[in-house]
Amino acid sequence: MDIVLVGYGRMGKEIEAIALKRGHRISRRFDAEHPATGAEMSGDVVIDFSTADALFFNVSLAFDNGLPIVVGSTGWNDKLPALRALVEQLGASLIYSSNFSPGMQIFQRVVRRAAELANTMDDYDLVLHEWHHRHKADSPSGTALSLAEIVLSEVERKTQLNVETSHGVINPSDLHLTSSRVGSVPGTHMLMVDSDADSIELWHRAKNRQGFALGSVLAAEWIVSHPGFHEFAAVFDQLLRDLHEAALKQNAQGNESPQSGQH
Repeated sequence: MDIVLVGYGRMGKEIEAIALKRGHRISRRFDAEHPATGAEMSGDVVIDFSTADALFFNVSLAFDNGLPIVVGSTGWNDKLPALRALVEQLGASLIYSSNFSPGMQIFQRVVRRAAELANTMDDYDLVLHEWHHRHKADSPSGTALSLAEIVLSEVERKTQLNVETSHGVINPSDLHLTSSRVGSVPGTHMLMVDSDADSIELWHRAKNRQGFALGSVLAAEWIVSHPGFHEFAAVFDQLLRDLHEAALKQNAQGNESPQSGQH
């Protein structure tokens, strides 16, 4: 594929490296100093890791040029209904996520199962905490909010999200989500399930940006043939099945000898 990169900072450069390893090309690179324009946005798919403020501008440019887009920027959840309406109105293609890392997708499924089990045991309380680098603009992170949504959907006694520091007794119905910003941490998320008897802690620690980059390129490979409005977590299992089937087909073709079918 020819990939258009919108946002060419550390994340954009990591995406470029992964894309090239997977046999793709980078047709255009845009950043704050060289903003995207419609005339220059040519390729097969757009990967956008710019800013929430530029979201609709970049999406509109992609759609004007008939390109599907992968949206990795966060902090725009309030615009989700409007974005979905635009995609459906135009019959366009978009896939988004608060976190494209395949490891985080696995972690989200582990968190969901833990929350399901904790829902049956009232003695267990739940709390979330996340750490990110000091330059991160949003707090809590989009990933942390996604994890909170999972817990709230599974644990009936948790009815509301509390993202503020507690200076007193916390409401038992609150799911407490707290955040730290420090150093150069690429992203760490923790779910604690705690009781008087014991405590369970589930952790996901990103070591670098490779997982985010790989997931966004996988999403780009998938969205070019799947029109519509998609959330990465919702299609992750299907994407893995598609990749597995493609690998099996490729291996079968590679194992065919020139004499196959001749007797």
